[in-house]
Amino acid sequence: MVASAQPPRIEIEIVSDVVCPWCVVGYLQLRRALATLADEVVPRVRWHPFELNPQMPEAGQDLREHMANKYGASEAQSRAARERLSAAGDRLGFQFDYFDGMRMVNTFAAHQLLHWAGLQGLQSELQMALFEAFFSRRQDVNDRAVLVDAARRAGLDAAGASDVLADGRYAAAVRQAQASWREREVYAVPTFVFQQQYTVPGAQEADTFLRVMRRLLERTGST
Repeated sequence: MVASAQPPRIEIEIVSDVVCPWCVVGYLQLRRALATLADEVVPRVRWHPFELNPQMPEAGQDLREHMANKYGASEAQSRAARERLSAAGDRLGFQFDYFDGMRMVNTFAAHQLLHWAGLQGLQSELQMALFEAFFSRRQDVNDRAVLVDAARRAGLDAAGASDVLADGRYAAAVRQAQASWREREVYAVPTFVFQQQYTVPGAQEADTFLRVMRRLLERTGST
């Protein structure tokens, strides 16, 4: 009996921030596309850091105030954006629980933890746990206890996560990674890079991701 060939591997890099709602939507659409190709590809997903607000103080900032200051969004515009996101989340099985007093927070510590999670092979699990903490659980993802709990829920060692946050061993690596993506002219998130060949910006529909991956498969003669 001849062993069947293994499906080809596709490298998928995602540049993202923990507090970016469209990063959630885009990733969930990507997962839908990957589910369609479950028997055709073996995905390897890697997350890369992008701080939307690197100068955000430790205490954070009221989200509505932040949106008004940074984007000039009125209260009505902010409310409409939240409604669109909530509807998108509902379609994808994710709860966006926006609330009065919600705050934008600094995400540098979260990105350090994600870097470590990548070394443990649990980066996507931690990314989803952090998305859920911020958008669904009303938690501050700059709070060390929240970060450690998210790591635990993702299957990581809580004590190890606490040590990573305490000593900042991956701070320089996160800064270097962000600088590298800026050099590649990535200035917005989410950004998806497939096999270092196709760059797909924004939270696209699953069909868009499917087309890109099928094109890659055709180029490798796998379809």
